[in-house]
Amino acid sequence: MPGKKKYPNIIFFGIDSIRADHMSCYGYERQTTPNLDKLASQGVLFENYYSPIVPTTPAYTHMMTGKDVISTGVVSLHHSEPVDYVPWIAEMLGDVGYQSLCVGFDGGFYRGFDKYLGYEAWVSYEDRPAYKANNLNDVTLPELDRMAADDQPFFLFLRHMDPHSPYLPPKPYDRMFYSGDECDPNNKSMEPVFDFEPFADFFKSWMPPGITDKEYVNAQYDGELAYMDGAIQQLLTRVEELGIAEDTIIIVNGDHGETLDEHDCYYDHHGLYEPTLYVPLIIRWPGHLPEGAFVPGYCQHIDVVPTILELIGADVDAEFDGDSLVPMINGEKHTNVNEFYIAECTWMRKQGWRTTEWKFFEALEPDFHDKPPVELYNLVADPLELNNLADSEPGMVIELRRRMNEWLEMRMKETGRGNPILEMEIGLDRRIGSVAKAKNLQEKD
Repeated sequence: MPGKKKYPNIIFFGIDSIRADHMSCYGYERQTTPNLDKLASQGVLFENYYSPIVPTTPAYTHMMTGKDVISTGVVSLHHSEPVDYVPWIAEMLGDVGYQSLCVGFDGGFYRGFDKYLGYEAWVSYEDRPAYKANNLNDVTLPELDRMAADDQPFFLFLRHMDPHSPYLPPKPYDRMFYSGDECDPNNKSMEPVFDFEPFADFFKSWMPPGITDKEYVNAQYDGELAYMDGAIQQLLTRVEELGIAEDTIIIVNGDHGETLDEHDCYYDHHGLYEPTLYVPLIIRWPGHLPEGAFVPGYCQHIDVVPTILELIGADVDAEFDGDSLVPMINGEKHTNVNEFYIAECTWMRKQGWRTTEWKFFEALEPDFHDKPPVELYNLVADPLELNNLADSEPGMVIELRRRMNEWLEMRMKETGRGNPILEMEIGLDRRIGSVAKAKNLQEKD
């Protein structure tokens, strides 16, 4: 019989393009995530968890290193230089005896795993439906069985792609949240979506021909969540069957959110609005973490790695820009941050500053959607960010820009590094030009 492992196993669901506010455990009116709701009831849910630097590459980098954007220099999707000057979580865990597997990334950038596996995560409209989560399970379940039988603790990182466009969930999820006529000629809600020329051909490549109702597309996103939720439960059930649930930390995390029909950033993850920045974080470890706890304080991607290491009691030779969430879980600390830097370098370059009440951001070049160069929102009075106050509250713009610049100057002085948002070009070609090019770019994201 295998002996008792020194450290617990860790299964980390790093879900691409998942919105916290579209999960039922976060208060969404549709029952999109009943199994993740159950997981949250058995562990800790963080109510204000953010992905402050988007898109995918910086988000996962900071999630896996505990270092911020100034330390890593990673802000663009197509960051090509190796980040070999900071340790990655798989390397840290390997140093204390973990075996590791990454599903959904290769080892070219996301360093330190013992093994990498891919799976089919792209399906066109002609080949629908997309069984992304089932494809992930097919390659993961045999490896889970193998690692569970070993004396060595394991770290399993899973990049789920279901909420990422194109949204093509299998039956019955495709109609689970929609019962109307998606091609009703009297419905004009998709006209502005297709009028946005840079994305129009890509949308037409995976949306039903003749679609007129944006609510159908939104329902497909929710259907993807519900489908993925069921597939995740298959993995969680297997953990129970293997008898390792008590010795396994489960983490559910999002790299960034997804903007649907809001803010003209149609069905993508750019723009520094809340749908893109606000993501879920759930952690379960039976017997070690409270059950059904809701933690209201603010936290970020860079807090995850120090949290993992404190939970397992591992002493590693590394420093972090984030802080462990354990004191927040235990009620010893209300929040990890009250305000933080935000930035994007995808289709456009922007940076800004978010507090618990205000959000300010500014464009570093002409906006992709012809929006104003400066935006300011009172998130308490206007949580949907519909009323730009930049012109009527110039003093607040000055104050938040000052705080942002002070933080940047402090971090650049501490690290000896520049601000990468000023040094990097945008990560994607803003004038796509073809469906094939769009598909290639979306697959990389």
